[in-house]
Amino acid sequence: MSYKISDECISCGACEAECPVSAISAGDGKYVIDEATCIECGACNGVCPVGAPQPE
Repeated sequence: MSYKISDECISCGACEAECPVSAISAGDGKYVIDEATCIECGACNGVCPVGAPQPE
């Protein structure tokens, strides 16, 4: 089960820099997580100011 970024994302980029496997990139209006690359570590959720990354 990978993480997914919800519509609460404010596109601050904090999660992208924190991801140890570079699974996060800028998308259309919010950041997105490549579910095939995500290792479910939760590092992105820990740095997100709005808690947008959530386990699917």
